[in-house]
Amino acid sequence: MELKPCTEKQLPEILDIFNDAILNSTALYDYKTRTMETMYAWYEDKLKGNYPIVGAFDENETLLGFATYGMFRVRPAYKYTIEHSVYVRSDKRGNGFGKILLHEIVKKAEEQNYHVLVGVIDASNTVSMNLHEREGFVLTGIMKEVGYKFGKWLDAAFYQLILNTPENPNEK
Repeated sequence: MELKPCTEKQLPEILDIFNDAILNSTALYDYKTRTMETMYAWYEDKLKGNYPIVGAFDENETLLGFATYGMFRVRPAYKYTIEHSVYVRSDKRGNGFGKILLHEIVKKAEEQNYHVLVGVIDASNTVSMNLHEREGFVLTGIMKEVGYKFGKWLDAAFYQLILNTPENPNEK
């Protein structure tokens, strides 16, 4: 397994991972699958914001999973806070790739001088919640019944990790 940046070339594989999560889980609170058109817009947003997309690849260059982050809220005082995501292909879960990708995205956030990573996890996803807790994230709250999918109300658990960066925050 090798970690490296995802490029436009991986968008079809990322699309497959996203769409599997949409159709078969509550990891994404979307109803409709995404298209390549939406993936190009998503990718452009990541590039414009200088947000990494880190991929875990096997020896055949197949994408096993990816992690990224983006803006948490649009107000300027939130500029040191980001919301992250980690997705692993359904047939590769349980092999530690999520942990490896989470570590890498935390490292990238530190390198870019962010201060807080926020993860919003469906409260029924105990595997992801346990992973985040093991990696030092703290549950800051559960928003009850904020989503509705598969005929039931969904609770969203908010996790955060506070980093020691940046050394010199500012209000510019």
